[in-house]
Amino acid sequence: MTKYSFKVLLLGAPAVGKTSILYRFVKNQFSHDYITTIGINYLTKEISMEKKDFAKLVIWDIAGQKKFEFLHKQYYEGTQGALLIFDLTQIKTYEALEAWVSELSSILQQKIPIIIIGNKLDLIEEVGRSVDIEVVRKFAENNDSIYIETSAKTGENVEDAFTELTRRMIIRANERIKDK
Repeated sequence: MTKYSFKVLLLGAPAVGKTSILYRFVKNQFSHDYITTIGINYLTKEISMEKKDFAKLVIWDIAGQKKFEFLHKQYYEGTQGALLIFDLTQIKTYEALEAWVSELSSILQQKIPIIIIGNKLDLIEEVGRSVDIEVVRKFAENNDSIYIETSAKTGENVEDAFTELTRRMIIRANERIKDK
């Protein structure tokens, strides 16, 4: 069994559900009363992958507000993967993803595995979808990623998103070992 440890970032505009996704994944909890993240919040979770790999994820929930942007450089250091999250019911949160991808790339100076997440799937029936799914899939493809829709409220696809990101980080870690 191979053991890995990865630093993962949750990035996106304010109120897209980053904290809700974090708590759903790590603690299997959902609350309507999360307080806006100031700076960062982080939790860890250990997962096993296909009974042969074991990964400890240190998951950093990064504040989405512009006023905390000056802290991003130090928060991003050492990151091996990221979930870039937007709210399926708010187009402006999707439009902000390009800036998050660009900032991540410029700070880290290397490509890391990312997964694009459309969150709040549970609200689609009530509120409606603000982003064309094919546009998001193309954006993900152009960024060597995939697109997954989640609901932190119901838990739908949240575990899948972290599992896929972990799988990609393990592949990348093994490629880097071979290159040495």
